[in-house]
Amino acid sequence: MSFDWDLEQLSFYRSIVTFAQQELNADLIENDRRSHFNQAGWQKCADFGILGWPISKEYGGQGLDPLTTILGLEGLGYGCKDNGLVFAINNHLWSCAVSIANFGTEAQKQQYLPALCQGTSMGGHAITEPNSGSAAFEMQTEAIPHGDYYILNGTKTFISNAPVADVYITFARTNLEVGAQQGISAFIIHKDLPGLTIEKEWEKSGLRTAPMGELVFKDCKVPVNHRLGKEGRGHNIFQSTISWERSFLFASQVGTMERIFEQCVSYAKKRKQFGQPIGSFQGVSNKIAEMKMRLELAKLILYKIGWLKKEGKQAFLESSISKVFISEGFMKTCQDAIQIHGARGYVTDYELERYFRDSIAGTIYAGTSEIHRNIISTLSGV
Repeated sequence: MSFDWDLEQLSFYRSIVTFAQQELNADLIENDRRSHFNQAGWQKCADFGILGWPISKEYGGQGLDPLTTILGLEGLGYGCKDNGLVFAINNHLWSCAVSIANFGTEAQKQQYLPALCQGTSMGGHAITEPNSGSAAFEMQTEAIPHGDYYILNGTKTFISNAPVADVYITFARTNLEVGAQQGISAFIIHKDLPGLTIEKEWEKSGLRTAPMGELVFKDCKVPVNHRLGKEGRGHNIFQSTISWERSFLFASQVGTMERIFEQCVSYAKKRKQFGQPIGSFQGVSNKIAEMKMRLELAKLILYKIGWLKKEGKQAFLESSISKVFISEGFMKTCQDAIQIHGARGYVTDYELERYFRDSIAGTIYAGTSEIHRNIISTLSGV
């Protein structure tokens, strides 16, 4: 394995950081207060090419390899302080666009991917239901076959991007007589599908600039050519999707961790108490040391995943390790940053309290930390 970035990749990283710092950080506190999604920032990211990084050039994307994509997402997290926007972008990429790229027919790729890359269409992913969270495949949503179409009924909740998305990768039971591995299928659902309504938009503690809603399907008539992959292959499609999501989603958090680390180092050197910089006290310096350890170890597991994906290898175990370590490390780094800054860390104007609120969700979405520890132990032979 080699993580030696070449000059082109380093220039790419710097250009992303500069772009994000200059274009994506306006009105952050007010947008968070109002739960306002930065639509203009979204389009700027599309124009910069971010929404097409992992998608083939043939379909309007950039065709970046996995390692370079990870580096780009890391730079985005470093430069952009709007964690909700970054999360919405990742959800769009890994839960929708990449799924269509990997499992769609040629016609589906031609129909959906160019618009998803250009930002004129936003993607979402609908699997969670009121009674099935971690046990996702205990879903009750049904898509009953009727010749050349399906009748879709059910409710999907806590769906990221739901209020603003145009296309949702939606999972439903198509055969009630068999288990989840054969009885669930995936569909590409457009927001204008008759019978689909967005019943509510959830108010959240963190990631407030990333919209979340609930989708209700009532006797929706879904043409067969909107099915993603073969009937009954929804379980496999979901497992592939979640593997990509867990592998890449947290690269942006690593970039944010680095920015917070640098901010804490700078503050610990400048802020004086008892006649000396607070960084001279072990209670502060040890927190900064632990931040650095978490950051470097997070990069190692993340880059290993990028290398594995680039080599065409699986990374199920590594992605679960990465997901737990980075999400929990990010939350701890945010908490320590607040403690280092004292009252300044706790008040809204200094933004660290927002980072902490945003970080908590990372231990829940894409599989809770508890679920991933079960996966890690199982894949380790326990």
